[in-house]
Formats: sequence, C-alpha cells, structure tokens
Amino acid sequence: MTRTFTRFACIDWSGQAVERPKGIAVAVAEGREAPVLLDHAWSRQDVADWLIEQAAAKVDLLVGFDFSMALPFLDAGAYLPGWPDSPADARALWAAIDDLSANDPHLAAGGFVDHPDIARHFRRHGGLEGDLFGGGMGRMRLTERACREGGHGNAVSCFNLVGAAQVGKSSLTGMRMLHKLAGRVPVWPFDPVPDKGPLIVELYTSIAARAAGLGKGRSKMRDAAALALALAGWGIDAPVLARYDDHATDAIVGAAWLARAAEVPGLWHPSGLTDEVAALEGWTFGVP
Repeated sequence: MTRTFTRFACIDWSGQAVERPKGIAVAVAEGREAPVLLDHAWSRQDVADWLIEQAAAKVDLLVGFDFSMALPFLDAGAYLPGWPDSPADARALWAAIDDLSANDPHLAAGGFVDHPDIARHFRRHGGLEGDLFGGGMGRMRLTERACREGGHGNAVSCFNLVGAAQVGKSSLTGMRMLHKLAGRVPVWPFDPVPDKGPLIVELYTSIAARAAGLGKGRSKMRDAAALALALAGWGIDAPVLARYDDHATDAIVGAAWLARAAEVPGLWHPSGLTDEVAALEGWTFGVP
C-alpha cells in the first residue's frame, strides 16, 4: 500500500463540446461505505474547481477518472511523429492541448484536433481519417495494450474520435483539465504520491465492473437491479438514484472498487510501469 486514503471518488468524464455534458457524473465513498452520487449538473470547470477545493482542504481523497491521460508515445518515439513541435513528455502534451485549444470554451479541445499537422493523426467524423492514423484500431499506449492482452477490457485508441466506444474526445478534454490542475493536484504516476491531500489516477470502469462480478458484456448498468447486483458482492446496499444511466452507475461502482483496489500494493507497482512509461504515457490504475 502506497498510503492511506479516507475518501474515494470516481468521475465519469465526457468530451462533449457543451458547457455541462450529461455524461459527467461524480460519486464519492467514505472508506468502504456505499458511494454517494453528487447531485449536480457538472461542467468540466466545476470538476476542476471541486478538486482544487479538495486540495486546499487537504482531503485524503483518491479520485479516478475514466479517460486516458496521455497519447501513445513509445510505439513511434513521439506522440505526433512528423510534427516538429511534438511534445517531449505528457506534461508538455497537456500544455500543448490547452494552448492550441485556448479559444475553445468549456475546456473543449477542438483547436488541438483541428491543427493541420495534428489532424493527420486522428480518425474523425465524416469519414475523415488522417494519413498518419495508421489504420485498424489506431495506435495504443503500453497500458492499453496490456489491458487488452491481459483480458482486463477492450481499451481503445485515443486517436479514434468516432463511434460510441471512442474515448479520444474525453481524453483530450481531460488532459486539458489536468494542465489546469498542474501544481495543485498531483496525478499518478506522473507525480510522486503525496503524503496527504488528493491524488488523481486513471481508471477503466470496465475493470471495476468485472471486479464487481459482472461478466464480459454485462458491464453497463441501466437499472436499480443491475446496480444492486454489482454492489452486492462487496456487501454494499445500492443507493437509490434519480437516474440509472451508464454515467451514474459507472461512477458509483468505480468509487466502490477504488476503495478496495487502493489497498492492493501490486496495482501501485504494475510490471510494465517504468520511469520512462510514467513520464510519457502514464498508466491505468487496475491494470497489473
């Protein structure tokens, strides 16, 4: 165990280019108690402000986000090979996304994706596929390949911005938010784990759902019975929700799982996580 946390949060994120995406949901658990869904119409800036408040209060909060916190680097020796200004590490990547998207409201990242040199790497709506996308599922980080190869879930490429399963938009907006939080809220494994206060990790809600006993293909919980089944194995009574959608239920199960997974030492020291990987690509907490 790296350190002790008293509160655990899971934030289901969204890349929708509106002020208050319906896909953002925040659930918080006190220790191993049943998570509570925070009733709020969240904006991305609201989430950032909430985290800054937690840091100011030095709350021992472990918070998981379900977006990828970097683009692939190790497979090609660069995030955006062929672009002279391709960032050197993850923090420089976050800064570049924020800088190029400065005119996008609500922490959206359209300016980054629309850059003519960068657009060449993405698969976009309207049948647009950049000549450097690479075909197939697209490029993946080491942790995403480890997730798929280890049977932990069907991780997908951030360079794909098309389809229901895409995570590119949410990841790019998430990285922009991480840049805004730099120096105020540490992010594992890019930063050292602090002795106190909040810490952000990347998680994959399908891993949480499988740990809850939901089999492959049954990870989406859209009613009270499905949520109750997911939490029953942990001896938790499911909270009554005003809405039972993927976002709310994912956040609740993710927070409950995180409270238990944080106590597993091996998850803090996955076999593939070297200093280089930590600085360039990060890691999904829960992928061993």
